[in-house]
Amino acid sequence: MSDFPYADRFTVNRTLPEQGRPREEVLAELREMAQAEDPTWETGKVSGTMYCGDHEHYGFLDEAFGLFAHVNVLQRDICPSATKFEGEVIAMALDLMHADAVTDGDPAGMVTTGGTGSIIHALLAYREHAAKHRGVTRPNFIKPETGHPAFDKGCHLFGIELRKAPIDPQTAQADIDWVANNIDENTIAIMGSACNYGYGTVDPIPELGQLAAERGVGLHVDACLGGFVLPFANELGYDVPLFDFRVPGVTSISADNHKYGYALKGASTLLFRDKSYRNAQYFFLPDWTGGKYMSPGIEGSRSGGLIAAAWASMVQLGREGYLRYAKAILETASAMQDAVRSHPELTIIGSPTFCFSFRSEEFDIYHVADAMKPKGWRFNGQQYPNAIHMAVTRPQTQPGVVAAFAADLAEAVEYAKAQTAAGQTPVSAAVYGGVPGGMTAEAAQFIEGFMEHILDTQQSLPPL
Repeated sequence: MSDFPYADRFTVNRTLPEQGRPREEVLAELREMAQAEDPTWETGKVSGTMYCGDHEHYGFLDEAFGLFAHVNVLQRDICPSATKFEGEVIAMALDLMHADAVTDGDPAGMVTTGGTGSIIHALLAYREHAAKHRGVTRPNFIKPETGHPAFDKGCHLFGIELRKAPIDPQTAQADIDWVANNIDENTIAIMGSACNYGYGTVDPIPELGQLAAERGVGLHVDACLGGFVLPFANELGYDVPLFDFRVPGVTSISADNHKYGYALKGASTLLFRDKSYRNAQYFFLPDWTGGKYMSPGIEGSRSGGLIAAAWASMVQLGREGYLRYAKAILETASAMQDAVRSHPELTIIGSPTFCFSFRSEEFDIYHVADAMKPKGWRFNGQQYPNAIHMAVTRPQTQPGVVAAFAADLAEAVEYAKAQTAAGQTPVSAAVYGGVPGGMTAEAAQFIEGFMEHILDTQQSLPPL
């Protein structure tokens, strides 16, 4: 039997149909697939992924997107609305990050296609800015080991040496002394997370900012995950360190609209303390036969629909809406963390915010993941040390989800202890578990082969 999705229910298209199908028939097929998949996350048992979880909101965004889905943002003369949407999204994000506190620059920003897009554009901006203003030709960039892999990807793509700072094992925050000792004349920037994806902890941004200012390098704050929650956490009285432009030395911030900004997937903001950084990553080709070419970022064509939907989400929710959602998410995260702490066998890593990670010294934590998966829970597995991660989103704020988490976790802990006593190996460990001794050549080869298998399975058709 084929594992190709829906092969048993719908036609597998191996070539273009000779005749097009009726639109309603195509839409009916799409509806059936969507209705089959939505219940997976509607329970509130899936970590992250669906940040809003409100079908009415999605319907609103779909309509906003649809009105401009055919628009290419490059054609501002034809569709000037894109200028309004993009300019206001940037302005509202800059306001959220307290750009009004900046006295030593001219704040600016850009809308990108997601967190990775914002991060790699920031790296490109720092590389080009350092080359132009400091003559740096062998650039390096420093991130804590908890920093998102998009920084590794961007450094790989742009020929930037990446230096990874260790973290304090208790706080899960960047080692400031290590960062200070590894900045040199070729360092273009350093970074900190607010908060990091893995542990939900916020790096010591004020200390990193002071260091960056003293050493004359940039400081990027990766708030892709926390950018639309943590500003409201401050208002709600949560003890969240300053991380925005109120911190001297912070030169750029990334914040994802398509996460807790509740926009459609494919929207993020990259904000700069001074527009000289933004301007540094422009691309010009004045002698092209097709005309004088200029691109403000890596992408050429961009979707007007995604920018319109991001704008629509922000203005429809407003500060009150974001504050209300943040309050529910933070309260839910706190209750779920309390459930974890009620088990002495479990340890939460660091002092997390609205997403958190927990581990155990008494058994392999993946036993817990194994026990909870049949009940609908989908966590993200971590390694070094083995841990499981929960990013709390709006679906978790539904009534009954926290109680179900607490009850299922209690049973899973007992299951883990019994499995450990019996000498059993977790099923999840084969996928999520770390490789003892670090990343060996054999491990890298295994991962490459595994990725090839996934792509060959997920991007190819079933055999005839």
